[in-house]
Amino acid sequence: MFDYESLRVIWWALLGVLLIGFAIMDGFDFGIAALLRVLGRNDEERLVLLETIEPTWEGNQVWFILGGGAAFAAWPMLYAVSFSGMYLAIFLVLVAFILRPVGFNFRGKIHDARWRNLWDWVLVASGVVVMLISGVAFGNLFLGVPFQFDGDLRMSWHGSFFELLHPFALVAGLVSLSMLLAHGACWAAMKADQTIAVRAAKLARWLTLVYVVLYVLAGIWLAYGVSGYAIVGPVVTDGVSNPLFKEVARGSSWFASYMQYPWFWLAPVLALLGAIGVQLTVAKTGLAAFASSSLMVAGTILSAGFALFPFLLPSSLDPRSSLTVWDASSSRGTLGLMLGATAIFMPLIILYTSWVYRVLRGRVTLDHVRDSSHTY
Repeated sequence: MFDYESLRVIWWALLGVLLIGFAIMDGFDFGIAALLRVLGRNDEERLVLLETIEPTWEGNQVWFILGGGAAFAAWPMLYAVSFSGMYLAIFLVLVAFILRPVGFNFRGKIHDARWRNLWDWVLVASGVVVMLISGVAFGNLFLGVPFQFDGDLRMSWHGSFFELLHPFALVAGLVSLSMLLAHGACWAAMKADQTIAVRAAKLARWLTLVYVVLYVLAGIWLAYGVSGYAIVGPVVTDGVSNPLFKEVARGSSWFASYMQYPWFWLAPVLALLGAIGVQLTVAKTGLAAFASSSLMVAGTILSAGFALFPFLLPSSLDPRSSLTVWDASSSRGTLGLMLGATAIFMPLIILYTSWVYRVLRGRVTLDHVRDSSHTY
């Protein structure tokens, strides 16, 4: 049905959709965890915050699993290089993912303030680590990561974890952190007891301002302080997946794709409109504010993805080894088969998720926490 070039573009877009789904659906979970000790002034208020995500946080992780699965099956080179080279960073993220459910389940096993405080801080750390490292990883995509292929496509990595902590990458990490903290605060403003919601709304507005400043700073830095990558010569969009069959040069602008496809500018516009929407609605309508923060998240990820296009993972050691949409995918047959399965199952996931959130609509109140028995 689709030619090889179209399937590659479709799966590039689907990878973006899965990343956005993960950031929106799991992002507010991590945001709530990271803000647990800030928004929750006492144990009852922290129970309220945990109750807002308790029924859904496990289901939200389906987007993380789908994203990893899609990268493994549709973009095997991207999966192999990133998961091998960034092993320590990914290990820290996985540890945070493991400790979060342990914190949820162990927090209420012993009714002791010190015990609960310990697991509260574990939840805070798990949220911060995932949000920060995810942004740092995105920042390093623009800088290029230290890998290269030999003539037999054997990959070698020549960097360390601390080399990933470049100042630009750290700014990108702070963009991610402030954005998802604001997203979590918007969720609390929509779902938590009114006492907590008022506090969350104020915090969401401040965090959104921080996000806008950092987002604009990162954009200016990217435009004037970070060299972009460009494919030199003819671009083969339907050839075999071998990154060494092309030539890549550094020195261009990462915004060259925005010049080639002007509609790409809709992404940063949507991100900033989402931030403005949070400012205007978070103190009035929780649902509108959460929709605005979701738009902010989606626009931010899209703006990064559009700037990188067609690159998936640039190489700082050997630009020719950089992975692009045109030379890092699975075969046409694999992409087509996976697209058919996705067309069936993704709508089911979206419908089921929508139904769950409709059933669980409404606020979690302090009275509910006081009148019910909980495992936290």
